[in-house]
Amino acid sequence: MIASGAFTKNDRFELIEGSLLQKMTKHPPHSVTTGLCLDAIQRSLPPGWHARKEDPVRIPDRDSEPEPDVSVARGKLTDYLRRHPGPADVALVIEVADSSVEDDREMAVTYGGGGIPVYWLVNIPDRQLEVYTEPSGPSAPIGYRRCAVLRPTDQAPLIIEGHVVAQIPVANLLPPQEPTAD
Repeated sequence: MIASGAFTKNDRFELIEGSLLQKMTKHPPHSVTTGLCLDAIQRSLPPGWHARKEDPVRIPDRDSEPEPDVSVARGKLTDYLRRHPGPADVALVIEVADSSVEDDREMAVTYGGGGIPVYWLVNIPDRQLEVYTEPSGPSAPIGYRRCAVLRPTDQAPLIIEGHVVAQIPVANLLPPQEPTAD
């Protein structure tokens, strides 16, 4: 579509449920939080897995190719020279929500319906981590059967192939809270 002139190389879209959606502008808290998540995940991964930042994930069952803020994929970066990882390759996707909480909650249908095992939604305004597990598969409208809400004092289980490989403090995934004026 870029070659045909319909879009320029500066246009930013992602394929969600068969539609091209324009990507949102990222504000500083979103960027910082994405970096915090990437750092925490990278430190906790076992051999044979790597973290990716804002790179596409193929979800053929949902006609989607979202670009989650962070994802965890099997193997090494160079394993994906010819294709993007799909559900069989991905253990976790993370979306950071500052002004887009409801939109990112709706992504649970795409991720879970497409077979992504675990979806984390880092909810900056509510200072919580929403952990979605037990994907419902392509025929169910809910995405995931379970959602746990974790607070900054909680630990988030990093689950890869059904095993908890690390416990990550939720506080390490959230930006520092700004002091309130009295």
